[in-house]
Amino acid sequence: MSTHTPGDDVPVRRIDRILAFMSLGLLVLSIACFFSIMIGTGSGLEQADFSTGLWPVVTIIVWAGPIIAFAMILFILISSFVRRARANRGA
Repeated sequence: MSTHTPGDDVPVRRIDRILAFMSLGLLVLSIACFFSIMIGTGSGLEQADFSTGLWPVVTIIVWAGPIIAFAMILFILISSFVRRARANRGA
C-alpha cells in the first residue's frame, strides 16, 4: 500500500509554463538563426555583408539564446524545488 505525500499535489504555476515555452521557443529560434547563418555563408555570395541589416541581431540570438534559455530552465527547476520543499515542510 502506497502512502500519499503532499508533494504529489503541487500545482504547476502559470509562470512556470510561460518560462518553459519561452525557453523552448528561444532554443528553436536560436537553431533557426544558426541555420540561416550557415545558409547565408554557404550560398556563394561574395558580396554578402553580415555586419549590416538584421545579421548582427541574428548573430546575437545565436550566441545569447541558448544561454538565456538555460537560465530560464534553471529558474524553473529551482523554483519548483523550493515550492515542493515548502509544501512538504508545511504538511
